[in-house]
Amino acid sequence: MTTHLDAATPGLRPAPLVLPPAFTGLVAAGSPGAAGQACRLAESGEAEAGTLLMEERDDVIALSVVLAPTEPLATARRAFFVGMQALADAVGTFGPPEIPVTFLWPDTLIFNGARLGGGALHWPQGCDEAEIPDWLVFSAMLIASKRAAGDPGLTPDSTSLEEEGFPEGLREPLVESFARHLTKAFEIWNEDGPARSMSRYLARLALPPGARASIETGGDARLVHADGRSELLPLLPALLSPSWRDPATDTVRL
Repeated sequence: MTTHLDAATPGLRPAPLVLPPAFTGLVAAGSPGAAGQACRLAESGEAEAGTLLMEERDDVIALSVVLAPTEPLATARRAFFVGMQALADAVGTFGPPEIPVTFLWPDTLIFNGARLGGGALHWPQGCDEAEIPDWLVFSAMLIASKRAAGDPGLTPDSTSLEEEGFPEGLREPLVESFARHLTKAFEIWNEDGPARSMSRYLARLALPPGARASIETGGDARLVHADGRSELLPLLPALLSPSWRDPATDTVRL
């Protein structure tokens, strides 16, 4: 895969990552971070599908990857669920096996009952729902350490890789694992269809007791409660305003 960058590209350099053949790894330094840089590169045509960016920070693990959609935006957004699967699988690879990785609809990653991070999806501004986007970017962020937040008891709703006993120096291994799991997740989509892929996301989704859920063609979830009530959980509003992100810090809410 070719990424049309040179040594003069500000804020970017090759990443020390071992990635599947379809990926090119870059380190994003400073503002606008991995997500902003990935969107800028995709919009300008400097990066193609498989360009994977990560940030070098101690407080969070932040990554973004450029995708090449083949469907109209209205249905292509389901790629978000594939990215979330890969993120959860990567976290699960390094975490204690007895603690499951789950989702709080649609974008928050929960570990040991607390918010560890989340994912987001970006697409070209002004793209019509019926148009195939030129690009999509899936981005994700995990709390690596909460040392700067003081006593963990002050922020009980969130947790960190450090608190949960994950290995140290996990940034590069986790990003590499994410790329491998993303490749596998899209293979499942291509071979078995979106229904199978969506079921893998739903298997991790936290639901009320007795409830069951399905994901519709446009990405919304249909929740059927134990008493038979049906509830629609829209995807688009959540993608426009990720529930896990603190707008004041632009990182995961503590």
